[in-house]
Amino acid sequence: MTAYEIIAKKRDGHTLTTNEIHFFIREFLMGNIKDYQMTAFLMAVYFRGMNFQETLSLTEAYLHSGKRLDLSDIPIPKIDKHSTGGVGDKVSLVLAPLAASLGLLVPMLSGRGLGHTGGTLDKLESIPGFKVSGTLRQFKKQIRAIGVAIYGQTDELVPVDRKIYALRDVTATVDSIPLITASIMSKKLAGGIDGLVLDVKVGNGAVLVERQQAEILARNMLKVGQAFGKKVVVYLTSMEQPLGLKIGNWLEVEESIECLQGRGPDDLTELVVELTAEMLLLAGMVEKKTEARRKCRQALQNGIAFEKMLQLVRAQGGNTQFILHPENYPTASYRKELKATANGYLTGFDTREIGLISVALGAGRMLANDPVDPRAGIILHKKIGDPVKTGDTLLEIHTNKTNVWKSIQQQLRSAVNVSAKPIQPPRLILKRLAS
Repeated sequence: MTAYEIIAKKRDGHTLTTNEIHFFIREFLMGNIKDYQMTAFLMAVYFRGMNFQETLSLTEAYLHSGKRLDLSDIPIPKIDKHSTGGVGDKVSLVLAPLAASLGLLVPMLSGRGLGHTGGTLDKLESIPGFKVSGTLRQFKKQIRAIGVAIYGQTDELVPVDRKIYALRDVTATVDSIPLITASIMSKKLAGGIDGLVLDVKVGNGAVLVERQQAEILARNMLKVGQAFGKKVVVYLTSMEQPLGLKIGNWLEVEESIECLQGRGPDDLTELVVELTAEMLLLAGMVEKKTEARRKCRQALQNGIAFEKMLQLVRAQGGNTQFILHPENYPTASYRKELKATANGYLTGFDTREIGLISVALGAGRMLANDPVDPRAGIILHKKIGDPVKTGDTLLEIHTNKTNVWKSIQQQLRSAVNVSAKPIQPPRLILKRLAS
């Protein structure tokens, strides 16, 4: 086998064998296959696709590139959650401590933001002192001690995914269903889980805009989970508007604190409760979804989930004073409000554009090494379906870039649609799929 033959075979639309896929991934990790050859392979997969057996083999090859976390000696259900990413999606910041407060083990490996979507690790690092890196031994010790840990991908778990993702990000091959499936499922399977709840975003702010493509991805990940003997449930959820009201790293931590204290926005709370309830069902800790939802809402109201968040922050070196008193966090030096120029109703967002504007304000990165400003972001004052009067604030920007308003004002106005006729808000939870 040679890299040339494998690339040409996939380029011409043929099916690769398990041995060919494993060889290609293994040799790339060892440095014998170069970045330019992997880039050609990724582009061939992007245009030609992979059948399920190829996708499964690719996931296995990723998984075998590093170690796997063994949590079998801890006799508590280990359930994780993953989202394909969206604007304002801070669900993991609330869900992880909530699920742990209800008795689950939550070994969560998360990522950073790239492009228009935010990253859980960047949000957590906006908490002064919070560390998202460590060894597998430290990860397991923390899981055993408090039931939850949120780390970045280590060099020991699925190291080939980090190398390949860096190439995907700069070669326009991110939104390939086989590549997404292998990347997500290999990391989750390496984390020693018993079950997994997946949140696949659909809409103009999602990686996969078309619902049909999102369903194909969902079914692929379900089948991969089945093949590895794991319980998997997938939700399709709407990304036609940002989730919650706050976009940006510290702003999203702040909104997560509000949710953990039982006063978060309705859409964020609804999604957190639904996904966490599903985790409890997968673990066999409850028999009915209604009971699971009740437990989740109770934990958000009575302080148990918030206390677990404090434990998580302490365990990973963060300053809990800002969790207890978020009003003391330093704010961005420049704020500006976008006002409505007509009466009507807010009827839509260009959610992807909102995300990109937040990046321009400093809240995200377009390249992997770009710096991130934890204080930058956007706060929405209206959501789809809300009435609007002339002069109402539609949103406000927070940034330390004092010269940015002129360049983004028209972009912002174009990304928020106000019309005379009312509209129903988009349904948040679109579909549930289970094996």
